[in-house]
Amino acid sequence: MDELYILRLVEEKKYIQIKKILEEMNEVDIAEVMDELDLHNTLLIFRMLPKDLAVDVFAHFSVEQQRDIVNAITDKELEFILDELFFDDMIDLIEEMPANLVNKVLKDSTVEERKLINQFLKYPPDSAGSLMTIEYVELRKKMTVKEAMLHIKEIGLTKETVYTTYVTDMNRKLEGFISLRLLVVSPEDAIIEDLMEDDVIFVTTHDDQETVANVFIKYGFLALPVVDTEGRLTGIITVDDIMDVMEQEATEDFQRMAAIVPSEDPYMTTSVLNLAKQRIVWLLVLMIAATTSAYIIESYASVLSSVVILASFMPMLMNTGGSSGSQASTLIIRGLATGEIEMTDGFKILWKEFRVSLIVGITLSIVNFARLMLISHAGFAVSLTVSLTLIVTVAIAKMLGSMAPLLAKKLKLDPAIMAGPLITTFVDAITLTVYFSIATVLLNL
Repeated sequence: MDELYILRLVEEKKYIQIKKILEEMNEVDIAEVMDELDLHNTLLIFRMLPKDLAVDVFAHFSVEQQRDIVNAITDKELEFILDELFFDDMIDLIEEMPANLVNKVLKDSTVEERKLINQFLKYPPDSAGSLMTIEYVELRKKMTVKEAMLHIKEIGLTKETVYTTYVTDMNRKLEGFISLRLLVVSPEDAIIEDLMEDDVIFVTTHDDQETVANVFIKYGFLALPVVDTEGRLTGIITVDDIMDVMEQEATEDFQRMAAIVPSEDPYMTTSVLNLAKQRIVWLLVLMIAATTSAYIIESYASVLSSVVILASFMPMLMNTGGSSGSQASTLIIRGLATGEIEMTDGFKILWKEFRVSLIVGITLSIVNFARLMLISHAGFAVSLTVSLTLIVTVAIAKMLGSMAPLLAKKLKLDPAIMAGPLITTFVDAITLTVYFSIATVLLNL
Protein backbone atom coordinates (compact mmCIF):
# COMPACT_ATOMS: atom_id res chain seq x y z
CA MET A 1 0.00 0.00 0.00
CA ASP A 2 1.34 3.42 -0.97
CA GLU A 3 2.30 5.43 2.15
CA LEU A 4 1.35 8.69 0.44
CA TYR A 5 -2.16 7.35 -0.19
CA ILE A 6 -2.61 6.55 3.52
CA LEU A 7 -1.24 9.94 4.54
CA ARG A 8 -3.69 11.58 2.14
CA LEU A 9 -6.56 9.65 3.79
CA VAL A 10 -5.37 10.95 7.15
CA GLU A 11 -5.49 14.53 5.85
CA GLU A 12 -9.00 13.86 4.57
CA LYS A 13 -9.96 12.30 7.94
CA LYS A 14 -11.28 9.10 6.33
CA TYR A 15 -10.58 7.08 9.47
CA ILE A 16 -12.83 4.10 8.77
CA GLN A 17 -11.09 3.51 5.45
CA ILE A 18 -7.70 3.94 7.14
CA LYS A 19 -8.62 1.38 9.82
CA LYS A 20 -9.56 -1.24 7.20
CA ILE A 21 -6.33 -0.69 5.28
CA LEU A 22 -4.06 -0.81 8.35
CA GLU A 23 -5.64 -4.01 9.65
CA GLU A 24 -4.39 -5.74 6.49
CA MET A 25 -0.86 -4.34 6.71
CA ASN A 26 2.29 -5.62 8.38
CA GLU A 27 3.07 -4.00 11.75
CA VAL A 28 6.48 -2.80 10.53
CA ASP A 29 4.89 -0.98 7.59
CA ILE A 30 2.25 0.55 9.85
CA ALA A 31 4.93 1.90 12.21
CA GLU A 32 6.75 3.38 9.21
CA VAL A 33 3.59 5.13 7.99
CA MET A 34 2.81 6.50 11.45
CA ASP A 35 6.33 7.86 11.74
CA GLU A 36 5.26 10.55 9.24
CA LEU A 37 2.31 11.71 11.37
CA ASP A 38 2.11 14.26 14.17
CA LEU A 39 1.37 13.09 17.71
CA HIS A 40 -2.37 13.84 17.50
CA ASN A 41 -2.92 11.70 14.37
CA THR A 42 -0.52 9.02 15.58
CA LEU A 43 -2.43 8.59 18.81
CA LEU A 44 -5.77 8.69 17.02
CA ILE A 45 -4.83 5.95 14.55
CA PHE A 46 -2.96 3.94 17.19
CA ARG A 47 -6.16 3.69 19.22
CA MET A 48 -8.07 2.52 16.12
CA LEU A 49 -5.88 -0.56 15.73
CA PRO A 50 -6.91 -3.92 17.17
CA LYS A 51 -5.19 -4.34 20.54
CA ASP A 52 -2.85 -7.16 19.53
CA LEU A 53 -1.79 -5.32 16.36
CA ALA A 54 -1.29 -2.10 18.35
CA VAL A 55 1.17 -3.88 20.63
CA ASP A 56 3.18 -5.18 17.66
CA VAL A 57 3.20 -1.73 16.07
CA PHE A 58 4.29 -0.14 19.36
CA ALA A 59 7.31 -2.47 19.52
CA HIS A 60 8.45 -1.10 16.13
CA PHE A 61 8.04 2.59 16.98
CA SER A 62 11.08 4.78 17.42
CA VAL A 63 12.09 5.64 20.99
CA GLU A 64 10.67 9.14 20.58
CA GLN A 65 7.30 7.79 19.39
CA GLN A 66 7.16 5.30 22.27
CA ARG A 67 7.80 8.10 24.76
CA ASP A 68 5.02 10.20 23.26
CA ILE A 69 2.56 7.30 23.27
CA VAL A 70 3.35 6.29 26.87
CA ASN A 71 2.95 9.88 27.96
CA ALA A 72 -0.40 10.26 26.19
CA ILE A 73 -2.30 7.00 26.74
CA THR A 74 -4.18 5.97 29.85
CA ASP A 75 -2.77 3.67 32.53
CA LYS A 76 -5.15 0.90 31.43
CA GLU A 77 -4.00 1.13 27.82
CA LEU A 78 -0.35 1.10 28.92
CA GLU A 79 -0.93 -1.89 31.18
CA PHE A 80 -2.30 -3.91 28.25
CA ILE A 81 0.68 -3.01 26.04
CA LEU A 82 3.19 -3.96 28.74
CA ASP A 83 1.41 -7.26 29.40
CA GLU A 84 1.60 -8.18 25.73
CA LEU A 85 5.12 -6.93 24.94
CA PHE A 86 7.92 -9.47 24.96
CA PHE A 87 10.11 -9.01 28.02
CA ASP A 88 13.21 -7.83 26.13
CA ASP A 89 11.13 -5.19 24.30
CA MET A 90 9.79 -3.95 27.66
CA ILE A 91 13.35 -3.70 29.04
CA ASP A 92 14.41 -1.71 25.96
CA LEU A 93 11.45 0.59 26.52
CA ILE A 94 12.29 1.18 30.18
CA GLU A 95 15.97 1.82 29.43
CA GLU A 96 15.06 4.64 27.04
CA MET A 97 12.33 6.29 29.15
CA PRO A 98 12.85 9.32 31.41
CA ALA A 99 12.29 8.71 35.13
CA ASN A 100 8.71 10.01 35.26
CA LEU A 101 7.61 7.68 32.46
CA VAL A 102 9.51 4.72 33.96
CA ASN A 103 7.48 5.18 37.14
CA LYS A 104 4.32 5.11 35.03
CA VAL A 105 5.48 1.92 33.30
CA LEU A 106 6.40 0.17 36.55
CA LYS A 107 3.40 1.30 38.58
CA ASP A 108 1.28 -1.76 37.78
CA SER A 109 4.14 -4.29 37.71
CA THR A 110 4.11 -7.18 40.15
CA VAL A 111 6.88 -7.67 42.72
CA GLU A 112 8.30 -10.54 40.66
CA GLU A 113 8.26 -8.48 37.46
CA ARG A 114 10.04 -5.59 39.18
CA LYS A 115 12.67 -7.97 40.51
CA LEU A 116 13.30 -9.33 37.00
CA ILE A 117 13.37 -5.83 35.48
CA ASN A 118 15.89 -4.61 38.05
CA GLN A 119 18.04 -7.68 37.41
CA PHE A 120 18.08 -6.98 33.66
CA LEU A 121 18.78 -3.28 34.11
CA LYS A 122 21.91 -4.07 36.15
CA TYR A 123 23.61 -5.78 33.20
CA PRO A 124 26.13 -3.62 31.29
CA PRO A 125 24.32 -1.82 28.42
CA ASP A 126 26.26 -3.59 25.65
CA SER A 127 26.26 -7.06 27.20
CA ALA A 128 24.45 -10.27 26.34
CA GLY A 129 22.43 -9.88 29.54
CA SER A 130 20.95 -6.59 28.35
CA LEU A 131 19.94 -8.17 25.02
CA MET A 132 18.39 -11.42 26.19
CA THR A 133 14.76 -12.29 26.74
CA ILE A 134 13.27 -14.73 29.25
CA GLU A 135 10.59 -15.86 26.79
CA TYR A 136 11.99 -19.26 25.79
CA VAL A 137 10.81 -22.87 26.03
CA GLU A 138 12.51 -24.93 28.73
CA LEU A 139 12.28 -28.74 28.84
CA ARG A 140 13.46 -31.44 31.25
CA LYS A 141 15.57 -34.29 29.93
CA LYS A 142 13.34 -37.00 31.43
CA MET A 143 10.28 -35.73 29.51
CA THR A 144 8.86 -37.76 26.67
CA VAL A 145 8.33 -36.16 23.27
CA LYS A 146 4.58 -36.21 23.91
CA GLU A 147 5.00 -34.33 27.20
CA ALA A 148 7.35 -31.84 25.55
CA MET A 149 4.92 -31.14 22.71
CA LEU A 150 2.02 -30.64 25.14
CA HIS A 151 4.23 -28.23 27.14
CA ILE A 152 5.11 -26.26 23.99
CA LYS A 153 1.45 -26.06 22.94
CA GLU A 154 0.52 -24.80 26.40
CA ILE A 155 3.07 -21.97 26.63
CA GLY A 156 4.35 -21.50 23.07
CA LEU A 157 2.26 -18.49 22.14
CA THR A 158 3.75 -16.46 25.00
CA LYS A 159 7.35 -17.25 24.00
CA GLU A 160 9.50 -15.35 21.53
CA THR A 161 10.56 -18.54 19.75
CA VAL A 162 9.66 -22.23 19.91
CA TYR A 163 11.83 -23.45 17.05
CA THR A 164 14.67 -24.28 19.43
CA THR A 165 13.94 -25.52 22.95
CA TYR A 166 16.48 -25.82 25.77
CA VAL A 167 16.98 -28.71 28.15
CA THR A 168 17.91 -27.98 31.77
CA ASP A 169 18.31 -29.95 34.99
CA MET A 170 16.46 -29.29 38.26
CA ASN A 171 18.87 -26.42 39.06
CA ARG A 172 18.23 -24.86 35.61
CA LYS A 173 21.74 -25.64 34.42
CA LEU A 174 21.85 -25.83 30.63
CA GLU A 175 22.40 -29.40 29.45
CA GLY A 176 21.35 -29.41 25.82
CA PHE A 177 18.89 -28.28 23.18
CA ILE A 178 16.46 -29.85 20.75
CA SER A 179 14.74 -28.42 17.69
CA LEU A 180 11.00 -28.37 17.20
CA ARG A 181 11.52 -30.13 13.86
CA LEU A 182 13.10 -33.14 15.62
CA LEU A 183 10.33 -33.22 18.22
CA VAL A 184 7.65 -33.24 15.53
CA VAL A 185 9.11 -36.22 13.66
CA SER A 186 10.17 -38.28 16.72
CA PRO A 187 8.08 -41.04 18.38
CA GLU A 188 5.85 -39.77 21.17
CA ASP A 189 7.40 -42.11 23.75
CA ALA A 190 11.00 -41.10 22.96
CA ILE A 191 12.90 -39.47 25.84
CA ILE A 192 14.27 -35.95 25.42
CA GLU A 193 17.63 -36.96 26.90
CA ASP A 194 18.12 -39.46 24.06
CA LEU A 195 17.28 -36.92 21.36
CA MET A 196 18.86 -33.71 22.60
CA GLU A 197 22.13 -32.25 21.34
CA ASP A 198 24.43 -31.78 24.35
CA ASP A 199 27.17 -29.83 22.53
CA VAL A 200 25.61 -26.45 23.28
CA ILE A 201 27.05 -23.17 22.00
CA PHE A 202 26.22 -20.40 24.47
CA VAL A 203 27.29 -16.98 25.72
CA THR A 204 27.44 -15.61 29.25
CA THR A 205 25.45 -12.67 30.56
CA HIS A 206 28.49 -10.33 30.60
CA ASP A 207 29.82 -11.17 27.14
CA ASP A 208 30.02 -8.12 24.89
CA GLN A 209 27.28 -7.77 22.26
CA GLU A 210 29.91 -7.78 19.50
CA THR A 211 31.08 -11.21 20.71
CA VAL A 212 27.46 -12.40 20.62
CA ALA A 213 27.05 -11.08 17.07
CA ASN A 214 30.18 -12.95 15.95
CA VAL A 215 28.77 -16.21 17.38
CA PHE A 216 25.52 -15.71 15.43
CA ILE A 217 27.48 -15.02 12.24
CA LYS A 218 29.75 -18.03 12.73
CA TYR A 219 27.05 -20.59 13.49
CA GLY A 220 23.99 -19.12 11.73
CA PHE A 221 21.72 -19.53 14.77
CA LEU A 222 18.14 -18.27 15.06
CA ALA A 223 18.53 -18.10 18.85
CA LEU A 224 21.41 -18.37 21.30
CA PRO A 225 21.20 -19.36 24.99
CA VAL A 226 22.66 -17.08 27.66
CA VAL A 227 23.96 -18.56 30.92
CA ASP A 228 25.25 -17.04 34.16
CA THR A 229 28.65 -17.72 35.75
CA GLU A 230 27.34 -21.01 37.17
CA GLY A 231 26.06 -22.29 33.84
CA ARG A 232 22.38 -21.74 34.61
CA LEU A 233 20.14 -20.80 31.71
CA THR A 234 19.20 -17.13 32.18
CA GLY A 235 17.67 -16.22 28.82
CA ILE A 236 18.08 -16.36 25.07
CA ILE A 237 19.01 -13.86 22.37
CA THR A 238 17.08 -14.09 19.11
CA VAL A 239 18.37 -13.28 15.64
CA ASP A 240 16.13 -10.21 15.22
CA ASP A 241 17.69 -8.61 18.29
CA ILE A 242 21.24 -9.37 17.17
CA MET A 243 20.53 -7.89 13.72
CA ASP A 244 19.84 -4.59 15.48
CA VAL A 245 23.19 -4.95 17.26
CA MET A 246 25.01 -5.66 13.98
CA GLU A 247 23.50 -2.56 12.44
CA GLN A 248 24.46 -0.50 15.50
CA GLU A 249 28.04 -1.84 15.54
CA ALA A 250 28.45 -1.24 11.80
CA THR A 251 27.14 2.32 12.20
CA GLU A 252 29.57 2.98 15.05
CA ASP A 253 32.46 1.63 12.97
CA PHE A 254 31.54 3.87 10.03
CA GLN A 255 31.32 6.88 12.34
CA ARG A 256 34.68 6.18 13.96
CA MET A 257 36.28 5.53 10.58
CA ALA A 258 35.07 8.98 9.52
CA ALA A 259 36.51 10.54 12.70
CA ILE A 260 33.08 11.17 14.25
CA VAL A 261 32.15 10.47 17.87
CA PRO A 262 29.59 7.59 17.68
CA SER A 263 25.94 8.40 18.33
CA GLU A 264 22.77 6.31 18.16
CA ASP A 265 20.57 9.31 17.36
CA PRO A 266 19.19 9.43 13.79
CA TYR A 267 20.84 12.03 11.57
CA MET A 268 17.60 13.83 10.65
CA THR A 269 16.51 14.25 14.28
CA THR A 270 19.95 15.25 15.64
CA SER A 271 20.43 18.97 16.21
CA VAL A 272 23.08 20.92 14.32
CA LEU A 273 24.90 21.64 17.60
CA ASN A 274 25.09 17.94 18.52
CA LEU A 275 26.32 17.03 15.03
CA ALA A 276 29.06 19.65 15.37
CA LYS A 277 30.03 18.30 18.82
CA GLN A 278 30.34 14.78 17.41
CA ARG A 279 32.76 15.93 14.70
CA ILE A 280 34.79 18.74 16.17
CA VAL A 281 36.74 16.71 18.75
CA TRP A 282 38.45 14.47 16.23
CA LEU A 283 38.89 17.31 13.77
CA LEU A 284 40.76 19.27 16.44
CA VAL A 285 42.97 16.26 17.18
CA LEU A 286 43.72 15.70 13.49
CA MET A 287 44.31 19.39 12.86
CA ILE A 288 46.85 19.61 15.67
CA ALA A 289 48.51 16.36 14.57
CA ALA A 290 48.72 17.66 11.00
CA THR A 291 50.90 20.57 12.15
CA THR A 292 53.72 18.00 12.25
CA SER A 293 53.76 18.12 8.47
CA ALA A 294 54.22 21.90 8.60
CA TYR A 295 57.23 21.54 10.88
CA ILE A 296 58.77 18.96 8.54
CA ILE A 297 58.31 21.24 5.51
CA GLU A 298 59.77 24.15 7.47
CA SER A 299 62.83 22.14 8.50
CA TYR A 300 63.52 21.25 4.83
CA ALA A 301 62.92 24.78 3.56
CA SER A 302 66.46 24.92 2.13
CA VAL A 303 65.82 21.82 0.02
CA LEU A 304 62.59 23.30 -1.37
CA SER A 305 64.24 26.63 -2.13
CA SER A 306 67.04 24.85 -4.02
CA VAL A 307 64.71 22.67 -6.14
CA VAL A 308 61.35 24.43 -6.22
CA ILE A 309 59.75 21.78 -8.46
CA LEU A 310 59.82 19.34 -5.52
CA ALA A 311 56.94 21.23 -3.90
CA SER A 312 54.59 20.44 -6.81
CA PHE A 313 54.81 16.69 -6.14
CA MET A 314 54.04 16.85 -2.42
CA PRO A 315 50.21 16.65 -2.72
CA MET A 316 50.41 13.63 -5.04
CA LEU A 317 52.80 11.77 -2.74
CA MET A 318 50.79 12.55 0.40
CA ASN A 319 47.48 11.56 -1.22
CA THR A 320 48.91 8.30 -2.55
CA GLY A 321 50.42 7.44 0.82
CA GLY A 322 47.23 8.27 2.71
CA SER A 323 45.08 6.27 0.29
CA SER A 324 47.43 3.27 0.52
CA GLY A 325 47.25 3.29 4.31
CA SER A 326 43.47 3.67 4.28
CA GLN A 327 43.07 0.70 1.93
CA ALA A 328 45.00 -1.57 4.28
CA SER A 329 43.39 -0.30 7.49
CA THR A 330 39.85 -0.64 6.07
CA LEU A 331 40.41 -4.31 5.17
CA ILE A 332 41.94 -5.14 8.56
CA ILE A 333 39.23 -3.27 10.51
CA ARG A 334 36.55 -5.16 8.60
CA GLY A 335 38.37 -8.47 9.09
CA LEU A 336 38.58 -7.89 12.85
CA ALA A 337 34.89 -6.94 12.99
CA THR A 338 33.77 -10.12 11.22
CA GLY A 339 36.18 -12.39 13.07
CA GLU A 340 38.03 -13.31 9.87
CA ILE A 341 41.26 -11.84 11.29
CA GLU A 342 42.64 -12.74 14.73
CA MET A 343 45.27 -11.00 16.82
CA THR A 344 47.62 -13.91 16.20
CA ASP A 345 47.61 -13.16 12.44
CA GLY A 346 49.81 -10.06 12.85
CA PHE A 347 52.98 -11.37 11.18
CA LYS A 348 51.05 -13.02 8.34
CA ILE A 349 49.27 -9.73 7.65
CA LEU A 350 52.50 -7.74 7.81
CA TRP A 351 54.26 -10.07 5.35
CA LYS A 352 51.27 -10.08 2.98
CA GLU A 353 50.89 -6.29 3.00
CA PHE A 354 54.62 -5.84 2.44
CA ARG A 355 54.45 -7.95 -0.72
CA VAL A 356 51.30 -6.13 -1.86
CA SER A 357 52.99 -2.79 -1.25
CA LEU A 358 56.01 -3.75 -3.36
CA ILE A 359 53.82 -4.69 -6.33
CA VAL A 360 51.67 -1.57 -5.98
CA GLY A 361 54.57 0.77 -5.20
CA ILE A 362 56.80 -0.40 -8.04
CA THR A 363 53.92 -0.23 -10.53
CA LEU A 364 53.02 3.31 -9.46
CA SER A 365 56.65 4.44 -9.50
CA ILE A 366 57.27 3.11 -13.03
CA VAL A 367 54.18 4.89 -14.38
CA ASN A 368 55.11 8.04 -12.49
CA PHE A 369 58.75 7.98 -13.64
CA ALA A 370 57.68 7.67 -17.27
CA ARG A 371 55.17 10.52 -16.86
CA LEU A 372 57.70 12.84 -15.26
CA MET A 373 60.40 12.12 -17.84
CA LEU A 374 58.27 12.14 -20.99
CA ILE A 375 55.50 14.64 -20.18
CA SER A 376 56.65 16.88 -17.33
CA HIS A 377 60.37 16.83 -18.31
CA ALA A 378 61.27 17.02 -14.62
CA GLY A 379 64.74 15.58 -15.12
CA PHE A 380 66.19 12.21 -14.18
CA ALA A 381 67.19 13.00 -10.58
CA VAL A 382 63.87 14.59 -9.63
CA SER A 383 61.88 11.82 -11.37
CA LEU A 384 63.91 9.18 -9.56
CA THR A 385 63.43 10.96 -6.22
CA VAL A 386 59.66 11.08 -6.60
CA SER A 387 59.43 7.49 -7.83
CA LEU A 388 61.58 6.05 -5.03
CA THR A 389 59.54 8.02 -2.51
CA LEU A 390 56.41 6.40 -3.90
CA ILE A 391 57.78 2.89 -3.35
CA VAL A 392 58.91 3.58 0.22
CA THR A 393 55.79 5.55 1.13
CA VAL A 394 53.35 2.94 -0.16
CA ALA A 395 55.25 0.19 1.70
CA ILE A 396 55.28 2.08 5.00
CA ALA A 397 51.68 3.24 4.61
CA LYS A 398 50.30 -0.23 3.92
CA MET A 399 52.20 -1.84 6.79
CA LEU A 400 51.21 0.97 9.17
CA GLY A 401 47.60 0.78 8.00
CA SER A 402 47.50 -2.96 8.59
CA MET A 403 49.18 -2.92 12.01
CA ALA A 404 47.46 0.12 13.56
CA PRO A 405 44.01 -1.56 13.95
CA LEU A 406 45.67 -4.60 15.54
CA LEU A 407 47.52 -2.33 17.97
CA ALA A 408 44.25 -0.58 18.84
CA LYS A 409 42.61 -3.95 19.48
CA LYS A 410 45.54 -4.95 21.69
CA LEU A 411 45.09 -1.76 23.72
CA LYS A 412 41.35 -2.53 24.17
CA LEU A 413 40.37 0.30 21.80
CA ASP A 414 37.99 0.13 18.84
CA PRO A 415 40.10 -0.70 15.74
CA ALA A 416 37.82 1.57 13.69
CA ILE A 417 39.54 4.66 15.11
CA MET A 418 42.63 3.67 13.11
CA ALA A 419 40.87 4.41 9.82
CA GLY A 420 41.38 6.89 6.98
CA PRO A 421 41.67 10.29 8.71
CA LEU A 422 44.06 9.18 11.46
CA ILE A 423 46.20 6.96 9.23
CA THR A 424 46.40 9.70 6.59
CA THR A 425 47.65 12.20 9.17
CA PHE A 426 50.46 9.87 10.27
CA VAL A 427 51.36 8.88 6.73
CA ASP A 428 51.54 12.53 5.57
CA ALA A 429 54.32 13.24 8.06
CA ILE A 430 56.16 10.04 7.15
CA THR A 431 55.83 10.74 3.42
CA LEU A 432 57.34 14.21 3.71
CA THR A 433 60.23 12.94 5.82
CA VAL A 434 61.00 10.17 3.33
CA TYR A 435 60.62 12.53 0.36
CA PHE A 436 62.98 15.20 1.63
CA SER A 437 65.48 12.65 2.92
CA ILE A 438 65.72 10.96 -0.49
CA ALA A 439 65.86 14.34 -2.22
CA THR A 440 68.73 15.46 0.02
CA VAL A 441 70.77 12.39 -0.93
CA LEU A 442 70.00 12.13 -4.66
CA LEU A 443 70.05 15.84 -5.43
CA ASN A 444 73.11 16.55 -3.22
CA LEU A 445 71.28 19.33 -1.35
